[in-house]
Amino acid sequence: MDEQTLFSLMVDLHRDGTRQGPGSDDETLRALELTRFDRSSTLKIADIGCGTGASTLTLAKMLPNASITAIDLFPEFLEILKERASATGCAGKIETRAESMASLSLSAESYDLLWSEGAIYNMGFSNGIHAWRPFLRSGGMLVVSEITWLRPDPPKEILEHWSAEYPEIATAPEKIATLESAGYDLAGYFVLPSSCWIENYYNPTEQRIPGFLERHPDSPAAVQVVELERQEADLYRRYKDDFSYGFYVARKR
Repeated sequence: MDEQTLFSLMVDLHRDGTRQGPGSDDETLRALELTRFDRSSTLKIADIGCGTGASTLTLAKMLPNASITAIDLFPEFLEILKERASATGCAGKIETRAESMASLSLSAESYDLLWSEGAIYNMGFSNGIHAWRPFLRSGGMLVVSEITWLRPDPPKEILEHWSAEYPEIATAPEKIATLESAGYDLAGYFVLPSSCWIENYYNPTEQRIPGFLERHPDSPAAVQVVELERQEADLYRRYKDDFSYGFYVARKR
């Protein structure tokens, strides 16, 4: 399957989901609390890899005077975000941009908060935190969720899987050391609970699969996408004690 076909099918499968990855409103709010921002402040925020806007809309609701730039590679996701923002009365404070997180058109040293849930792996954790740092004001906050080992000695099957899929996976102390060496000071860290993966992401995705396959009859590529999704969910359910997303909250030094 070529990359364009894969992207098109993945967007179609996930566009109607509240989330395009594990997470929850509660965990977004927990991370926001760790920034110690005054919620009434006039904050300038970029939500990078925002998907259809689950985190964007939560931030917009909780930060009434903030302006948010919501960024995603896929315009289809951003169109849904705009519809949801209009429905919740937040459209006036959210600007959308369809662009790659690796080549952001953001102004230097102009953002109070850079946010990215379950997306930084697309360019790599180290590359991302280095590339995005110039956009933050001095003392600005970076909040990212990143795939993280929960144990230093995971079983062979899941170790081999993640070593092939994302060699940059590491333990929280290793990720924190990477943040500190890149010019950040850690303000907080916590792990996403399994409900964020199963109830909020995998179960809803699996419920959309029959309709997805109906829209793509006789498509081996669509069947392959479904198989990949099911394999991923199965691996998580079997090894959920060994890895998760860690939420990292850090201040630009």
